[in-house]
Amino acid sequence: MMDWTDRHCRSLHRFISRHTWLYTEMVTTGALLHGDVPRHLAFTPDEAPVALQLGGSEPDDLARSAKLGEQWGYDEINLNCGCPSERVQRGAFGACLMNEPQLVADCVKAMRDAVSVPVTVKHRIGVDAVEDYAFVRDFVGTVADAGCTVFIVHARNAILKGLSPKENREIPPLKYEYAWQLKRDFPQLEIIINGGIKTLDEVALHLEHVDGVMLGREAYHNPYVLAGVDARFYGASEPTPTRDDIEAKLMQYCASEMARGTHLAAITRHALGLYRGEAGARGWRRVLSDNRKLAKGDLAIFEEARAHLRSPMEASPALSSEIFE
Repeated sequence: MMDWTDRHCRSLHRFISRHTWLYTEMVTTGALLHGDVPRHLAFTPDEAPVALQLGGSEPDDLARSAKLGEQWGYDEINLNCGCPSERVQRGAFGACLMNEPQLVADCVKAMRDAVSVPVTVKHRIGVDAVEDYAFVRDFVGTVADAGCTVFIVHARNAILKGLSPKENREIPPLKYEYAWQLKRDFPQLEIIINGGIKTLDEVALHLEHVDGVMLGREAYHNPYVLAGVDARFYGASEPTPTRDDIEAKLMQYCASEMARGTHLAAITRHALGLYRGEAGARGWRRVLSDNRKLAKGDLAIFEEARAHLRSPMEASPALSSEIFE
């Protein structure tokens, strides 16, 4: 979720669900050890619990980066062994690390020795043409021997040559049964499943077989899917927030952030899907992605966007004249 689940995105998701565990976008060890640490690690306490996802393959670099994450207040350090992008491959980390399980184990041990918060691993079920369940079973077993007890399993292969990252999220077939089998083979481990899951009913189905479910792009494009999570899966008694409730909190957040110099567009881009499936949602998206309007930094843009939701048919002509003139 690089360039997606930044602190503004996570703040929006926290307005929707108080208990869902949130993850950062992947941050490389190089960016932390040689770059702007506050830019990559700063977050608000209200976002917690938050896990920092790291990309890297050098145990010492990962240990130092994990320590930074702990010092900045993150609740978990997650090692990415699932990203298939060519840029990540050139750095010899991401999904290609699954071909070197002992190296991953060494990385996990180095991080666990450096921090007191949990160290977890996110991975695929295979690499390229390797389809045998034994591959992921042995990978998990080796890394678990280094002390990792939580594995987030994206239940697809990673095709490192020939498919783009987007195609890698769609073309390799989902094999949920592999993740379920991992839980049966390693009952002492916490197995969390990921990949293609879109509804809370699907979440409930998977929870009959594994310990947790990670929602990725569905939670981004349709963030209100998280609204029912707290009551259904965490037993929360608080009323489920309405979209209006969330929008009101988002506007307050925008005002606070703009006072600190944040551009409005950096926040609204994460809220385009808030009304997904509702009448007038297209008008909401168009207004909140209009760079000319966003550049003014005027929160009245929310009222203009909301007008499409109240009366989408009446709002369409005005939208056409402003957006496409």
